[in-house]
Amino acid sequence: MLRRWATIGLVSLLLIIVQTTVLRFLPIASITPDVLLIWIVSLGIRNGQMTAATAGFFIGLVMDLLSGADGMLGLTALANCAAGFIAGYFYNENKTYQTLGSYRFLLILAGVAFVHNLIYFVIFLQGSGISWWGAVLRYGLPTLAYTAAVGVLPMFVIARKHPA
Repeated sequence: MLRRWATIGLVSLLLIIVQTTVLRFLPIASITPDVLLIWIVSLGIRNGQMTAATAGFFIGLVMDLLSGADGMLGLTALANCAAGFIAGYFYNENKTYQTLGSYRFLLILAGVAFVHNLIYFVIFLQGSGISWWGAVLRYGLPTLAYTAAVGVLPMFVIARKHPA
């Protein structure tokens, strides 16, 4: 149990470093992929709701603290926690690698990313004059698409390591 949480913590820390440094140089129209969300969804599929929601909360809290949170401390934690909880619905101990190594992973990732981005951008853009539909269309869907495109990489790696 402790070893699993230590592994999750170390991978999360590594991905936080990648998200905050390397991916800043890969934006497309100021949109960057969310590798932390890919990680949280994979945790949900592998370990279930409680692990993914807990990890998502702490990952989000660290990201909020690193970004200064612009007066919204806890918003990323909330969105990531919800994402982990939703992703955990797709946990099936007997079909973990079949799910992670197939198009189902991308569908789950896209659905979870939609809810995550809806929560995050609708709350974050309150008072900015952008409607919630505008927030979804302008920020949520492009981020979802870029994140899903990057999610193809771990899907192929898992499909290759664990063929059906």
